[in-house]
Amino acid sequence: MSAARLYGIVDLNYLAEEDLEEATESLLDGGVDVLQLRAKGRLLPEILKWARMLGPLCRDVGVLFIVNDYADLAREAGADGVHLGQDDGPLAAARDALPPGFIIGRSTHSPAQAAAAVIEGADYIGFGPLFPTPTKPGRPAIGLENISQVEAGVGSKLPVFCIGGINSGNLGQVIEAGARRVVMVSELLQAKDTEERCREVKDLLEANPAG
Repeated sequence: MSAARLYGIVDLNYLAEEDLEEATESLLDGGVDVLQLRAKGRLLPEILKWARMLGPLCRDVGVLFIVNDYADLAREAGADGVHLGQDDGPLAAARDALPPGFIIGRSTHSPAQAAAAVIEGADYIGFGPLFPTPTKPGRPAIGLENISQVEAGVGSKLPVFCIGGINSGNLGQVIEAGARRVVMVSELLQAKDTEERCREVKDLLEANPAG
């Protein structure tokens, strides 16, 4: 996880079920380092089915596979980890229910939440949303001003992935503000060529040394 720079998400808000496998393969071929399955509002048996389909694709190329929200389901599917939001309960409870080495990520929306995630024992954090995004309707954007602070503090202890409305038009600003790792959703999934767009983003990130 510490070497990861680009985090991709296959999100059922943007993809039809029949497009999940193709989108995953495009993200993997493009070089994402981490891939998450996000299926808000879907039935657990459906999510488990999709996780069991996508997990092996990630393992075949050495990419970490994360399931959003559901720790027990992530474990049952054989995923590498789970990503939990601020409203998904304490990380200690999830850690107790998961095998050793299982990755737990935490969504954070402020420097205080980012620092708290370190104390909780998160393996990485998402920090955002930096910009307004339909992926998180109603969630106010936090802007770029705290990225360097969080990278300097939290980023020295665990990976910080900036997230939320990041696209080709603002990625340069995000990097200039201090980001070393990013999560992209619609920018990659809705690109004319997802694989090529991933490569372009990776090239930009790797041109800037990791924090």
